[in-house]
Amino acid sequence: MLRVHFTPDDVARVRVAAGPDHLWEIANSFQGLFRGGDALSFGLWRQLVRPCLGGPADRLLAGLLPGRGYFPDFLTPAAGNGHDLAAGLDSVLGTSPTALRRDLALLAASPHLRRPLPDLARSLADGEPEALRRLGAALHGYHRRAIAPFWPQISAQVDADRAVRARAVLAGGTDGLLASFSPVLRWRSPVLEADYPVDHEVRLQGRGVVLQPSFFCIRRPVTLALPAADWTPVLVYPVEHTPHWVGSGSRQGTELGALLGRTRAAILEDVVTGRTTGELAARFGISGAAVSQHTAVLRRAGLLVSVRHGRYVLHTITQVGIALFEARPRPSL
Repeated sequence: MLRVHFTPDDVARVRVAAGPDHLWEIANSFQGLFRGGDALSFGLWRQLVRPCLGGPADRLLAGLLPGRGYFPDFLTPAAGNGHDLAAGLDSVLGTSPTALRRDLALLAASPHLRRPLPDLARSLADGEPEALRRLGAALHGYHRRAIAPFWPQISAQVDADRAVRARAVLAGGTDGLLASFSPVLRWRSPVLEADYPVDHEVRLQGRGVVLQPSFFCIRRPVTLALPAADWTPVLVYPVEHTPHWVGSGSRQGTELGALLGRTRAAILEDVVTGRTTGELAARFGISGAAVSQHTAVLRRAGLLVSVRHGRYVLHTITQVGIALFEARPRPSL
């Protein structure tokens, strides 16, 4: 069980990260790459990515990112550093030898470790520049093959989740936000609880917490084992997935012809800040079934994402949809 203990000051310092974190997506996706289950969300992605892996760099990552359980904290450094890949990798490679040795010792002692640590581990623990360079190249290479081709879909799903959280804040403040993560996270003030592979107590002690949405976080949240005392703790949580997300938008050229029409264009423009099916029906004077038909076409074209939350479905525009609006001809003055 994971228990995150809040003080009144911490409740005032809760925030949701501004977007996906490249380093957390690397770590979570690599750990989930060879797991079973979640085939609807990740089956095709695994089929596409697995054949691209297998060299020495990927074997290094396999030694540092076992399929389950602990992985070194230094691979996912302080909140916000991973929102830019280059800055995030610089933070990883700038880890102190003390932290490297501590984290690799914890990994070596993990009961989930199925293979010996990679040969490079000792050099990494000593902070040798060549070992760190090889680690950086391995992380960057994996990201290029397994994450970057799908980044638009990853970002769209995270943006949709943030729209859900924004609505929760408007309706219920921080209490409403924390309650909106049920059943993955359970808010029983002043403690946020979640199922977890080990008992882990996190006491925020006035530092607040960053709630980091992650596309490749599967089923349960993740947090650092030993965060630095001067860091704001990060709690990574799974976002809702649109089934068969791999390839969404790839048929854009053939689907855009079906988008001609004022209603779909108006719906797409209206969901910039997120709208439910019922809200769209009321705003445009059409039935919920008609809204669902329009949003299905827009979704297949990769122009919006639909996320179910409780009793409603929230639709939000994607970056592809925004680009379409920005590129449309403007009327002459």
